[in-house]
Amino acid sequence: MSDAPTRHRHRARPALFLAAVGALVAGLLAWPAADRSEAAPTAFVHPGVTVSKGQLDFARGKVLAGAQPWKGAYDQMMASRYADLNRTPKPRATVECGSYSNPDYGCTDEREDAIAAYTDALAWYVTRDARYAQKAIQLMDAWSATITSHTNSNAPLQTGWAGSSWPRAAEIIKYTYTGSWANSGRFATMLRNVYLPVVIKGSNSNGNWELSMMEAAVGISVFLEDKASYDTAMAKFRTRAAAYVYLASDGSVPKTVPSQHLDTTAKIVSYWQGQSTFVTGLTQETCRDFTHTGYGISAISHVAETSRIQGQDLYGTDVGERLRQALGFQSKYQLGTAVPSWLCGGSLKLGLGPVTEVGYNALHNRLGIAMSNTQTLTRNNRPAGSNNLFVAWETLTHGDNPG
Repeated sequence: MSDAPTRHRHRARPALFLAAVGALVAGLLAWPAADRSEAAPTAFVHPGVTVSKGQLDFARGKVLAGAQPWKGAYDQMMASRYADLNRTPKPRATVECGSYSNPDYGCTDEREDAIAAYTDALAWYVTRDARYAQKAIQLMDAWSATITSHTNSNAPLQTGWAGSSWPRAAEIIKYTYTGSWANSGRFATMLRNVYLPVVIKGSNSNGNWELSMMEAAVGISVFLEDKASYDTAMAKFRTRAAAYVYLASDGSVPKTVPSQHLDTTAKIVSYWQGQSTFVTGLTQETCRDFTHTGYGISAISHVAETSRIQGQDLYGTDVGERLRQALGFQSKYQLGTAVPSWLCGGSLKLGLGPVTEVGYNALHNRLGIAMSNTQTLTRNNRPAGSNNLFVAWETLTHGDNPG
């Protein structure tokens, strides 16, 4: 990928000029309907949310053989608080999350119990120790017996974050554990009634919100085998992914989500954190900070990976190209490349997080695309841990994994 991609500059312009380009921008609002590469499969594959049985088998074999980086990644996971068999679930009927989780009434507890359930599911698969499967079930059962809603300003995002981890855990337990999970139906009802109606609506906030919410919607749809919801979520995901990562082929300004009515260049620049020079690989939140950008990139990779497992190829569409370029662009600066004055005023807030493994494995290892900056960052960060929100243990599950 190019480290100096094509730029499109839009400096401060007179109001009349902004009005004149309105027609051009309005034309860009009509993003073509996604092709059928995102349609629900005829039959869903299980386990099939972010990680497949083939990937689980590959990772397990490497861990048992003591091979690196998988053994180190496994040891990191097992040493974390999420793998503690003495963990006590902390469910709430109403989880209330304000901006930046303030107030935090059950927000951290819910997210971390969901990550713990996924951690225990992975631990079960590697060790075949039934205690881990039973702990995952205990956590899922506690929440499915209790939660009824999410409230306050961050409720949609919180629902997306927790709703991304729950189906990953549930898929592994339901389809690989031979013991009893008597309340699996109640857990499915929780996903359908508490999570899916919220996340499927999407969001007009910063793009990482809707991308995380669509990740949850896609994963839940796989677990529920709900083809209609899967198709709805995938269509929204395709539109949002195109509006989140800029490619020079998009034109002079980024694509937009029609419901946001970003119908002038000025509005687009404002939504892109004041950035007026658009280059391939830039994201809508690059100039906000790399942490939130990492949330968006991670969700894009997770949805693309779930789609791949389900038999459709998003990596071969513009989604894959946007993911590749976003990874490369952010990785370059995360590694220390000097920030030019035209980018975010010459200053970036770094901290991309453990979010590169899935996309790097799919695009570089499977498709053979050279990704030098992403490769360096990915290898430097191994083993990738958890962001304590919805990303966890991806060196273990996806590190150089052909599964």
